[in-house]
Amino acid sequence: MKLKEEKYKFDSFIGGWFIPEKVCDRLVKFFEKSKKRHFEGGIYKGNKVEVDKTIKESTDLSINASDTLLDEYNSYLQTCVINYTNKYSVINDFFGSYTSGVAPYNIQRYLPNQGYKTFHCERHNISNTKRCLVFMTYLNDVENGGTEFLYQKITTKAKKGLTLIWPSDFTHTHRGQICDKTKYIITGWFDFI
Repeated sequence: MKLKEEKYKFDSFIGGWFIPEKVCDRLVKFFEKSKKRHFEGGIYKGNKVEVDKTIKESTDLSINASDTLLDEYNSYLQTCVINYTNKYSVINDFFGSYTSGVAPYNIQRYLPNQGYKTFHCERHNISNTKRCLVFMTYLNDVENGGTEFLYQKITTKAKKGLTLIWPSDFTHTHRGQICDKTKYIITGWFDFI
């Protein structure tokens, strides 16, 4: 399937493609209907997850990547990662096999003035060393609600359906833009098998 690409500098190693908005709408609807499964978003401190609202403030919902609810999303996500690995083909030579089906995906809601406020990366301690690539899809349009990448000097826009993929290491230290609107995302990792 062909997806519209959002182009970033090639040497940024950030890829972006748009999945259909209807897929995003279904995920937001599922999130809002599943209030009993909501929990406060946390961060890794050492090898355990803790809530620290000075760093990250969100409402999260974890969902198993193999859940049939995600079948349609996974199909588009697979196209995005194929596009990414075609663009940066050496990743397959060096890293071989990885999958997005190992760890749960997180649907996150950031209310106005909430977000992941500090710079961080996705592979930063022993508990997440299997992470190879990160994926994130903006589930709604949010003016000034994108993601700021520190070293690439890029701030992406929060456009509904935009699915970003980037390396999980410190080279892609990033944080969310804090704004006065509610933002929804779904995020997870492609882990080494």
